[in-house]
Amino acid sequence: MRIAVIGAGGVGGYFGGRLAQAGHDVTFVARGAHLAALRAHGLKLESSAGDATITAATFTDDFTTVAPCDVVMFCVKLWDVDAAAQRVAPLVAGGGVVIPFQNGVYAPDIVARAVGPRRVLGGIAYIAATIREPGVVAHTGAMARLVVGAFPDGDAAAAGAFRDTCTAAGVDCMLSADVRRALWEKFCMLAAMSGCTALARAPVGVVRSDPDLRTTFEAAVREAWTIGRARGVTLADDYVARQLAFLDGLPDDMRSSMQNDLASGNRLEAPWLSGAVARMAAESGIPAPVSTTLYAAMKPYIGGDRR
Repeated sequence: MRIAVIGAGGVGGYFGGRLAQAGHDVTFVARGAHLAALRAHGLKLESSAGDATITAATFTDDFTTVAPCDVVMFCVKLWDVDAAAQRVAPLVAGGGVVIPFQNGVYAPDIVARAVGPRRVLGGIAYIAATIREPGVVAHTGAMARLVVGAFPDGDAAAAGAFRDTCTAAGVDCMLSADVRRALWEKFCMLAAMSGCTALARAPVGVVRSDPDLRTTFEAAVREAWTIGRARGVTLADDYVARQLAFLDGLPDDMRSSMQNDLASGNRLEAPWLSGAVARMAAESGIPAPVSTTLYAAMKPYIGGDRR
């Protein structure tokens, strides 16, 4: 399969690297010092699932040099979605599909406006991975799973083909019959976890063991769950309880990507996480005081460089 990975960070670097390791034709679009290191030394993966150095791949910053693809794994940060989406249309002109793997629930609609709804699948990544240094993607813990699926007017056959490709490559990938619900299932949990870990400047183990932080997490999850249900998403009755159980199964030292970005002085995805919950709550007339507070606390740092 010919695959383009747009954004070779934690998600794109790890899963794209595993697909390249399995022999697929993978092109990584990256930039800056990370791209320079990839070109010089290849992509280095550090993981309990096995370290690897990927050299049999193409590394570029020029979209125009990327050949038409079967799949575009669209892994840019949320603030880059609009601009990058405009540049991927030629990559799927031959019938390929784009799978946005951003956090939140907005990216598929944005990409669909650029490439057409038929060419967009839903994608969710469950992994704790980050760029440890230029050219090196470090995976923490054992969790590394993708979920993909077609929207009602999407290409279900392409979703199945990508799932099969991942499975054959040793990548844990599940096909979802209701990918919109799957997106919301991650969104409700992640908006709460990223907000709580970033606000506390502490990893998951601290958040779940401190009674007040745990209560804050639960309340934030419930707010997002309530909004999703109000918007017609079929989230389960026991969803909130299951997210608490999920939280308890994560590694003590796991940190959210937003917490890492905050510590590094990088831009934050808060407007698309707890900020999105607050915004949708206001639109629907549903109270969401915890999510609104989590977002308010992150607002001074959204642009980065305010450590």
